Amino acid sequence: MTVETVNPATGEVEYTLELMDAAAVESILAASASAFPAWAARPLEERGDLLRKTGAQLRMRRDDIQKTMTAEMGKLRKEALAEVGKCADACDYYADNAARYLQDQPIATDGSNSYVRFEPIGCVLAVMPWNFPIWQVFRFLAPALMAGNVAVLKHASNVPRCADLIAEVLRDAGVPAGVFAVVHIDNDQAAEVLRDKRIAAVTLTGSERAGRSIAANAGDQLKKCVMELGGSDAFVVLEDADIEKTVAGAVASRFGNVGQTCIAAKRFIVVDAIADVFVQRFTEAASKLRLGDPNDEATTLAPMARQDLRDELHKQVQASIAKGAKPLLGCEPDASHAGYPASILDQVAPGMAAYDEELFGPVASILRVRDEAEAIRVANDTSFGLGGSVWTGDSERGNRVARQLQCGAAFVNSVVKSDVRLPFGGSKRSGFGRELAEHGIHEFMNIKSVYVA
Repeated sequence: MTVETVNPATGEVEYTLELMDAAAVESILAASASAFPAWAARPLEERGDLLRKTGAQLRMRRDDIQKTMTAEMGKLRKEALAEVGKCADACDYYADNAARYLQDQPIATDGSNSYVRFEPIGCVLAVMPWNFPIWQVFRFLAPALMAGNVAVLKHASNVPRCADLIAEVLRDAGVPAGVFAVVHIDNDQAAEVLRDKRIAAVTLTGSERAGRSIAANAGDQLKKCVMELGGSDAFVVLEDADIEKTVAGAVASRFGNVGQTCIAAKRFIVVDAIADVFVQRFTEAASKLRLGDPNDEATTLAPMARQDLRDELHKQVQASIAKGAKPLLGCEPDASHAGYPASILDQVAPGMAAYDEELFGPVASILRVRDEAEAIRVANDTSFGLGGSVWTGDSERGNRVARQLQCGAAFVNSVVKSDVRLPFGGSKRSGFGRELAEHGIHEFMNIKSVYVA
């Protein structure tokens, strides 16, 4: 089977790839199984040195990686360069901190010696998305490799060269063959790989539909899984918020990466006392975003990754307008191949797609509420639970409200972001398990109790 990658900005075919057959996949799985014992036994310091060299390779090749990301999924040049740098920093972080996270933990018991030990479990299958084609991989890969695991990546079909570049970076850094490999396969083949006894666990970042399928398959095989799924993050604006700072945060959180991020602010829940001013200023700021060539430094809004994704987003917008949402900005596809302008819907209410569903693109939903109590209720009135933010002039008040948001990450007066120092993951239908920080490196380990009488 052949797959094509299409440049979102031009509509031109960038790359044609033949998917791997069963023999090629078998060869990769055999190599991973063979590489695991030696990699797990390798001193932690040596694994750390190789991870630092991987970070150095990322920085050295950042321009090539950026060009590939931009061609395959349309990411703005400056955003792509920042993504590569973030991956390199994650490599350094785990190289610097893994020894502390993985050291034996003494436990006081009635025995002469009791402790918790962390041991790698084997080969982790990663099923990764296209929206952050380098960062999503390194978010799991850096801690997994430092822990002594090996990994096989099944990347999204529209970013195959990004996947191959990651493999090249690790190879050039000196990471041994078999420790990391890419399989270019379809979803049915991925299900077969997950069932293979040489795969110990699976991590997925993607849609709820994909998560249900992969998690069910993993459960049937009694294999550990981490699921980072969709989100419909609340952006709560209280009446004492700093308007200038809040509007800047709203634009960055909703329209960064063209809104194609699980932790983008999607539902702007604004207290009535400040709603008119916020909506006016937010609309003015969003209207200045320039849709265009993602390689042009003057462009501030890239095209969406695929035309079908743009078309699906527009259906959600149209359906919401048909039920009473008020279009304030944009809300019509651009004439370019996969472009969609910065868009804002006001008067969004339950029963509309813009309220009930995830809008994975540059469309903001305005939900007006009476007061703080209603803002908290509306923020939690969703089946998703990935992130949320609170904007207020009183940090203590913001902290109190943030603690009441039903999500995996709550930020006060800051956009929600993944930070290698903080655990990342969701609740409710946004998934389970954690990536990053100490929690992320422990996900794919045997947490083993040792007791000596």
